[in-house]
Amino acid sequence: MQRLEGLMRKAIQEYGMIQPGDRVAIGVSGGKDSIALTVGLAHLRRYMGIPFELVAISLDPQFEGKQTNFELLKELFAQLDVEYHIERTQIGEIVFDIRKEPNPCSLCAKLRRGTLHTLCKKLGCNKIALGHHLDDAIETFYMNLWGEGRIGCFSPVTHLSRKDLTMIRPLIFATEQQVRSAVAAAGFPVVKNPCPADGATRRQQMKEYVTEASKKDKAFRQKMLGAMQAADLDGWMPVSMKG
Repeated sequence: MQRLEGLMRKAIQEYGMIQPGDRVAIGVSGGKDSIALTVGLAHLRRYMGIPFELVAISLDPQFEGKQTNFELLKELFAQLDVEYHIERTQIGEIVFDIRKEPNPCSLCAKLRRGTLHTLCKKLGCNKIALGHHLDDAIETFYMNLWGEGRIGCFSPVTHLSRKDLTMIRPLIFATEQQVRSAVAAAGFPVVKNPCPADGATRRQQMKEYVTEASKKDKAFRQKMLGAMQAADLDGWMPVSMKG
């Protein structure tokens, strides 16, 4: 995890993601990204020199009416001294049974965001840390370009004025492979994605595109990162690059 935590620390510093006194919620799906994010922030909290609190939150959509088992995460987060909350929801029923969405990801994400934001405010958090990494950013860039004909991506730091919440993405300098390798090497528990649509989405198509592009050009991901930073695309220019 040391290499990954170094990249997280760099992102936090470059974009001013965390300030003293912040109470940071972490959206924990149980996948490798959110596990790496939680463990990394728990470790960084000890030696970054910035006093802040962590609250891990898992939203269970209860796909197909089944509760997701988060017991192994409870044990891990207890060892890390991270406050943990599990919220059982009806998102799975709404998306697949009531609305019967042919393209469920957009509605599911919208419902998750709304529920997470409400719970964050209830728990007294002023920031939300999400587990998006560099591959996610590049995939989003191409989804916007090819799907909507626009240049855009999510931001490293996003302030939600209506909710008075700030979303931060400390993993944005890390590739998916770096996250996967760190979690596997440490042997952290991972909760399998129970979504019926997993692996059959447009994002999966973009993921495959990024993988193929990276095979042809090993520096593809870093070139994309550099381009987004230099153009200050949606707030991607770090402090060190600003005059």
